[in-house]
Amino acid sequence: MTEDELSPKEQSVMDALKKVIDPELGIDLVNLGLIYGVNVDEEGHCEVTMTLTTMGCPISDVLYSMIKKAVLGVDGIKECDINLVWEPVWSPAKMSRFARMALGVRL
Repeated sequence: MTEDELSPKEQSVMDALKKVIDPELGIDLVNLGLIYGVNVDEEGHCEVTMTLTTMGCPISDVLYSMIKKAVLGVDGIKECDINLVWEPVWSPAKMSRFARMALGVRL
């Protein structure tokens, strides 16, 4: 999903998600490439489609809580659901250039 495809409300949600920092890696979830998409309907219901770096991620509950808090802080958002997916599979190639440089990842 590119920023050009987002509605203004969805862009506000993505901006809020850029402030959610992975506590283990110190990089936000958007730059890590973990957020695959957001959808906001007219009633203020938001669905965040995302993945994790590993299936057994030990901090998934913490991340979900942080995501919901950030999304529900966006004006006009009343509900937030998280749709966890495993396809497409996450890899370091999904990270932004910034995140790869910050973490010393080379492709």
